[in-house]
Amino acid sequence: VQLQASGGGLVQPGGSLRLSCAASGSIFTINAMRWFRQAPGNERELVAAITRDGVTNYADSVKGRFTISRDNAKNTVYLRMNSLEPEDTAVYYCNADRRYGLSGVWGQGTQVTVSS
Repeated sequence: VQLQASGGGLVQPGGSLRLSCAASGSIFTINAMRWFRQAPGNERELVAAITRDGVTNYADSVKGRFTISRDNAKNTVYLRMNSLEPEDTAVYYCNADRRYGLSGVWGQGTQVTVSS
């Protein structure tokens, strides 16, 4: 499995961005797709996840502002981020959690900067 993330950028507080993560390769091995983020000096943290069955979960800090979704036809997962705050500034990574005991796969990070 290969993951290609895109959509980061600079946005003002209160603004919105949509991140995309396109998957290719052995898609059938993917159990869930997740978005993580890592700010300078901080550990990488889970932001949102969506399972094969469409069940979603979110970090408390983003509930009500971020929405994870997927387009199966495009093998792409999205993270819609609204009401962005400076504290959301980080490098965002998509991750594929896989079945059959296979190790997870990371995409390259995409920088999100929230600043006026």
